[in-house]
Amino acid sequence: MVEKLDLNTPEYAQLEERIQQNQVLVQELNPQVHDAAAVRELVSQITGRPVDKSTEIRLPFYTDCGVRIHLGKRVFINSNCMFTDLGTITLEDDALIEPNVTLATVNHRRSPTERRHLDLAPIVIKRRAWVGANATITPGVTIGENAIVAAGAVVTKDVAANTIVGGIPARVIGRI
Repeated sequence: MVEKLDLNTPEYAQLEERIQQNQVLVQELNPQVHDAAAVRELVSQITGRPVDKSTEIRLPFYTDCGVRIHLGKRVFINSNCMFTDLGTITLEDDALIEPNVTLATVNHRRSPTERRHLDLAPIVIKRRAWVGANATITPGVTIGENAIVAAGAVVTKDVAANTIVGGIPARVIGRI
């Protein structure tokens, strides 16, 4: 489901305020060394909910809004990932996110006169799914349980459970 978010609306102003608050936390998180507990604490502040002690996040970690990220247990997020979460990102238990992955829940509109307005759609990474290095997941995509997204893939459509996808755009290359 796509949610429309127009500039110059109270909803956008509220999110913009949250984005500015989030940027302060992201800048505190990334430029220095933290132990795992401190990383979880800062990411808990970013998301507005506790990050389970079984979850590991390697720095740097980037997000635009933060409060629309939901992390399960035993989630692993490797370094240099970007989560544009205005449309909501959910990583279920045991999800693996490799380095340099982009999860983008935001699209701009096609019409040049509306291009600065946003269309938001959630991304869901199901249990035990694995997203390989340098992959990009686009708005509205669900990666099914146990699925694998190959390194460098650009995923524009849902990935079924127990499926391996790769390429640009991603297509099925195997089954588990």
